[in-house]
Amino acid sequence: MADKGGHPGGPGRAPEAGRPDKVRNVALVGHSGAGKTTLVEALLAATGTVQRRGRVEDGSTVSDFDEVEVRQQRSVNLALAPLTYGGIKVNLIDTPGYADFVGDLRAGLRAADAALFVISAVDGIDGLTRLLWEECAAVGMPRAVVITKIDQQRGDFDDVVMTCQDVFGEGVLPCYFPVGSGDGLKGLIGLLTQRCLDYSSGERVECDPDPAFLEQIAEQRGALIEGIIQESEDETLMDRYLAGEEIPVKSLIEDLETAVARGSFYPVLATSVPHGDHPGPVIGVLELLEVITQAFPCPLEHGIPPVTAVSGGPPKDVTCDPEGPLVAEVVKTTSDPYVGRISMVRVFSGTLRPDSTVHVSGHGLEDRGHEDHDVDERVGALSSPLGKTQRVISVCRAGDVCAVAKLSRAETGDTLSDPATPLLMAPWTMPDPLLPVAIHARSKADEDKLSQALGRLVAEDPTLRLENNSETRQLVLWCMGEAHADVLIERLRTRYGVEVERADLRVPLRETFGGTARGLGRHVKQSGGHGQYGICHIEVEPLPSGAGFEFVDKIVGGVVPRQFIPSVEKGVRQQMARGVAAGYPLVDIKVTLYDGKAHSVDSSDMAFQAAGALALKDAASKAPVPLLEPVDEVSVLVGDDYVGPVMSDLTSRRGRVNGSESIPGGRTLIKAEVPQLEIVRYAIDLRSLSQGTGTFSREFLRYEPLPSHLSEKVAAESRAD
Repeated sequence: MADKGGHPGGPGRAPEAGRPDKVRNVALVGHSGAGKTTLVEALLAATGTVQRRGRVEDGSTVSDFDEVEVRQQRSVNLALAPLTYGGIKVNLIDTPGYADFVGDLRAGLRAADAALFVISAVDGIDGLTRLLWEECAAVGMPRAVVITKIDQQRGDFDDVVMTCQDVFGEGVLPCYFPVGSGDGLKGLIGLLTQRCLDYSSGERVECDPDPAFLEQIAEQRGALIEGIIQESEDETLMDRYLAGEEIPVKSLIEDLETAVARGSFYPVLATSVPHGDHPGPVIGVLELLEVITQAFPCPLEHGIPPVTAVSGGPPKDVTCDPEGPLVAEVVKTTSDPYVGRISMVRVFSGTLRPDSTVHVSGHGLEDRGHEDHDVDERVGALSSPLGKTQRVISVCRAGDVCAVAKLSRAETGDTLSDPATPLLMAPWTMPDPLLPVAIHARSKADEDKLSQALGRLVAEDPTLRLENNSETRQLVLWCMGEAHADVLIERLRTRYGVEVERADLRVPLRETFGGTARGLGRHVKQSGGHGQYGICHIEVEPLPSGAGFEFVDKIVGGVVPRQFIPSVEKGVRQQMARGVAAGYPLVDIKVTLYDGKAHSVDSSDMAFQAAGALALKDAASKAPVPLLEPVDEVSVLVGDDYVGPVMSDLTSRRGRVNGSESIPGGRTLIKAEVPQLEIVRYAIDLRSLSQGTGTFSREFLRYEPLPSHLSEKVAAESRAD
């Protein structure tokens, strides 16, 4: 492609786009270690946006600026890095490559108009990358592939291209291929231009390719051109090409954009960014910039998610028009103890201006601690983030991405619109957090600050669910995985000054009666004045699972006055909630009150409540009281290669596999019933079993008796607590 490069006015200056067609929003997607952050640095340096490329190893990159990222040397947050090239503003959205942070990754895809899959020539494609490709395909996201690390000895460009074609389909076709390999890498050959781009001098020099490559160029160029013109709107182009007519490169580039925008053609590029032990020239970055600016779709070519009125109704006709109604979405929220809340916002329609009033709408995440809200707020300053640096901008027009300050109520996923006509954008799909982590404050001072700090984390991260379990009296963070939990706990400490400790998760068990028994409740106290007197006899019988509680009054002759019979029932219910053996709620019993005694002066409501509770405890001492454990219905989706190991693992967890079903794409859905005690850490274990490709969902099914050897252990632990 022709070099249409050009630096912005100077480093540190925020680029602004006057029209949507001058914007490209590109999410960099790929597994951890593929080189996304390093590639962003190279793109920023190549356009003069930064003076010097940062290094992940040094913690000096633009997009990995969080303390956790610097220490762990991997991305855990969504980061924005805008640049300008050839008069086009490119918003690079660097996404995490680790499965635990898929929430930020999906937010990045929501803000983008195209996804650039970054794949290492050394490591190839992992399971997460395959799943993300399928996810992008499901929503029609335009995609391209860039293969990194082609300069490394174990890097094999051709092999990775073939793997991509096997996994992603025939629409994956290279636009360039490398000249040389390893330390002998010299440059690239462009298939459309049929020119060699030689970097051996340290600068890009365009020249004729070596005749030894002519046959390879002709073969791969033919496949590329056919792939492009199949998507062309000019139906005569294929006939002209097959007839031997030379199609102008300019026409092919125009059709390349059409092909990419339709989401069925995926160009492949190659890059080498020297780092550490791999010195040498930066190769392929300028070519990548040319493809992004000339062949990637602009916001006008990528559809807008459905928009409705806040009250519901049919979808509104909204287009990417700076003069249209304001529709923007908060794709990322961060809270700073000193600056306050900062919202990264993608403007889909209209123009967002500083110091204006917007309507903030948030709906659909009540189960994760996000209350529905509709509120008007005043926008603070607008800025264009470059990593942690906020550069002030005057406006943000449709198609662009910016950061907004002082939206105190806005959370990730919220819609911003005109207060006169509030609108709501359909939310994107967020995965369910399935790893429970119990925590508690280390000190009283930490406990006082914990609630506010957790509220801020929940507002930032839709993949986090906060549960305050009243039964187990534990505070539980539902996370995506162990790394996600570690980052959350670290943020509590470093960002909010709150120290917390982990605790063993308690699963809410139940107690029930294993047989029929009678109990006496005698609450008689005389202290010289008004005493307490209540005596009752009850019979307790077990009921079928799920039957609940039944209270039967068989008092005759008024031995227990009518006004105190509800008191006995209340006392029984209170004791059931406290448990009678291991401290867990008692369920599925029938209690019959058949006898008792009262005193004309000393009997009272409180006396018979106490008698009812004592009677239940007495009956429990005369009958077995087995523990019941919750059982979940678990649905596991895995590749066909992992079905056997996953089924064996479920069986080892005391699970019952109820069947399996083949799913298109070489996957199988396994249905099983598994005790909750056995799947506390299943989110981590399944990832290990399936090499990151397995997913699962769980839903409470019923309570079942806990095996006796486990019941004794749990009861002992409960008494120790």
